[in-house]
Amino acid sequence: MAVSFAEIRESSEGVFTDGCGTRVVLDHIMSKWGVLVLASLSDGTRRWGELRREVDGISEKMLASTLKTLSADGLVHRESFPAVPPHVEYSLTDLGRDLMARMLPLVEWVAVNADAMLGRDD
Repeated sequence: MAVSFAEIRESSEGVFTDGCGTRVVLDHIMSKWGVLVLASLSDGTRRWGELRREVDGISEKMLASTLKTLSADGLVHRESFPAVPPHVEYSLTDLGRDLMARMLPLVEWVAVNADAMLGRDD
């Protein structure tokens, strides 16, 4: 594993430059809603309503958009079951689980340090 940003950039020419796909991927997975949806799915398969409750504050439109994007990126699997009413479940793909194994330590760091950083530490 690389130990510096410089090493990462040296390993692949043009990586993280303007117009590079790496910036698009970062935007998808590091957006506020992308991180929270992925974090919720890291705990297991979820239905639409469960995700909507767990990702507090997300609108239906933004949840739909985020899930569509993460599915197109190969991070989230959408499974639709033939039932009335419609039954759809979302889960992480192998790629999504690999990403979250790396991202959850960052999410934990944010949870531990956010209040102190924002001057709310008592």
